[in-house]
Amino acid sequence: MTATYTFDVFSSLDGFGAASGNWTGYWGKQGPELLDHRLALYSEQQRMVFGAHTYRDFVGMLAASAKESEVHDPWVTRMVNQPATVVSTTLQGPLDWPDGTVVSGDAVDVVARLKEESDVPLRSHGSLAMNRSLMAAGLVDRVQVTLFPVITGRNGLAPIFRGAEDFDLELIDHRTLDGQVQELTYRPTLHT
Repeated sequence: MTATYTFDVFSSLDGFGAASGNWTGYWGKQGPELLDHRLALYSEQQRMVFGAHTYRDFVGMLAASAKESEVHDPWVTRMVNQPATVVSTTLQGPLDWPDGTVVSGDAVDVVARLKEESDVPLRSHGSLAMNRSLMAAGLVDRVQVTLFPVITGRNGLAPIFRGAEDFDLELIDHRTLDGQVQELTYRPTLHT
């Protein structure tokens, strides 16, 4: 049996994964329901999978922020304490992650092997370019988009699906958190 792989991403309404300027993490819209839900998601045993860029961003953000900041929300702390595989041809171990390993190679080959060998689900938060290629290869079982009620037309960074293949999406779960944040979970199928 192969492990389930979830591409977990935060998005503005216009499809950006981040923003510049004074737009903070979660675009300032996180509330108690969202934070509790994220904590529950990361309470389950799973293996995180990151590309080198996202890994570096997480480690840099965590190191540069105060322990009381939103960067250190309990779900983020729990995510950091999950085992992680970082796919990279440039990083060398050891990693600044409690149970992290670097695997060199093509992400498609690495994740295909992880799906076959892992006895726990796989989850990737961010890692946009890597996850677009994994989707094209048919390795992503779920795309979980947490949609924040913002449009970042001028300040948007990291367009989530720019350059991606075309996909049909089957909605398999949805919820509203804090009366304004939407979580949508889809099963992607390459559109041919």
